[in-house]
Amino acid sequence: MSILRTDRKFDRFEDVTPEVLKAENVKLLLCDLDNTLTERLSREPVDGLEEWVKSLNKAGIKLVIISNNIFKKRVQGFCEPYNISCVWWAKKPMSVHLTQARKVAGVPKKNTVMLGDKWSTDVLAAKFAGIRGWKVEHRKSYMKEQEK
Repeated sequence: MSILRTDRKFDRFEDVTPEVLKAENVKLLLCDLDNTLTERLSREPVDGLEEWVKSLNKAGIKLVIISNNIFKKRVQGFCEPYNISCVWWAKKPMSVHLTQARKVAGVPKKNTVMLGDKWSTDVLAAKFAGIRGWKVEHRKSYMKEQEK
């Protein structure tokens, strides 16, 4: 597991299906919020988010949002309707909150993945925590590409 590279890349979070996660033996998915699950500071969920969260729950995969956003109300407000645990102002690439979330969930490192849109924060924090770091395309960039 090289600290200099992403372990897997996807176009969007929706491509990280329960089938993909089960094939990789993932039981806990730590996930960035802004530009990963939604555009930055958007209060509206993107189409398909609710179904994706439900599919993870049905598959028994735990989901925790680990965000660098400093606004507690924004992060909690986004997560509450989906009953998703969250950490705001995580200060990634520091890995302390990733490790803490993993320990609270009771899931070993080998069964945990961090998913985000930035290598310099999300993937690097995963590497520092000793877990896999998966990257998705920046949500706004992906959405603009799909409009073409």
